[in-house]
Amino acid sequence: MPDPAPILKRLREILSIPGDRVGKARRISSAIREGGFPWVGIYDGSGDQAVRLAWSPPQPHPPTGSVMAIPVRNAAGDRVGMLEAAGDHPFEEEDRRCLETCAEVIRPLWGV
Repeated sequence: MPDPAPILKRLREILSIPGDRVGKARRISSAIREGGFPWVGIYDGSGDQAVRLAWSPPQPHPPTGSVMAIPVRNAAGDRVGMLEAAGDHPFEEEDRRCLETCAEVIRPLWGV
C-alpha cells in the first residue's frame, strides 16, 4: 500500500500551478503512478460516457491483474470524471482509500 501523504501533497502542488487542464491531468496521473500504482488513467465524463483525459504510463491498455475505478463527483453527487488504477497485484482496502482520497483532492480539475 502506497503512503498517501506524499501523493496527496504532490497532487495539491500540481493543481496550484497555472497551466492547461490536460497537462495537469498528465502530471497527476504520473504522480499517482510514481506513488505506487503501476497504471493510472484520468477520465472526463458522466453517466455511461467517459473520455480518457490522461494516463500514465503512456500506453492505451493497463495491466490485467487488478483494476479499480473511483468516480470523481461534484457537490451534488453527480459523476464528472473518473480515476482508474490498474496493476499486476490485487488491490487492498488501503489502496481503495488512497485512490478515493486522490479523487477528492483532484476534484478542482473538473472545476468542482
